[in-house]
Amino acid sequence: MIKINAENVTRYSRNSVLFDIETTGLDPEIDRIIEISALKIENGEVVDEFSTLVNPGIPIPYMAMSISGISDDMVKDAPDTKTALKAFMEFIGDSVLTGHNIDRFDLIFIRRDVSEYLGRKITNEHLDTLVIAKRYLPQLESRSLESLSAYYGVSYEGAHRALNDCRINLQVFMNLAGEANNPSEEAMAVKVCPVCGNLLKRRTGKFGEFYGCRSYPECKYTEDIK
Repeated sequence: MIKINAENVTRYSRNSVLFDIETTGLDPEIDRIIEISALKIENGEVVDEFSTLVNPGIPIPYMAMSISGISDDMVKDAPDTKTALKAFMEFIGDSVLTGHNIDRFDLIFIRRDVSEYLGRKITNEHLDTLVIAKRYLPQLESRSLESLSAYYGVSYEGAHRALNDCRINLQVFMNLAGEANNPSEEAMAVKVCPVCGNLLKRRTGKFGEFYGCRSYPECKYTEDIK
């Protein structure tokens, strides 16, 4: 994970591949990808798009279909997971990946399937706009993409289809870059990890309480509570 600071947030809001997936559900143990989309951003402009439905090989549950609008009939002739992932990996190359909640959701599915179907690891650096929002907008009760869209006056129309979510997230990301370069007093008071820039969280170990990085286990920074 790339360190969260004003320089990196600005740089990768203007130069990265921003991606999103839709799935049959929230459980990476059993659920499958049904759509992958991405925007290639260079110097603040979208220079290329990638989007494909994916045939998951299992029925799409009603709940997932009601959220995304993607049905079994829509994916029956779509590429299978291996074919879709191969095309996605070719599209992203070695670009830095960005997206909303990719640490805890999208990348888990992508890494699992890249390993399973392509027999390799995805090694791209990444930056999560949800983590950025937690860092620079601590006053908000919710930092979901929908909440951030409302906060910044970005249209949420067409959400829950992967390409539309990418377009919405890009606008949010640009606004977050502004927050990073002009942080509020609340943001300045947030206790952050000096290694990766994520928030520190009070944790309890066998020797008592301490601060640990929220990026654990990727970042193992700890700090004594004084």
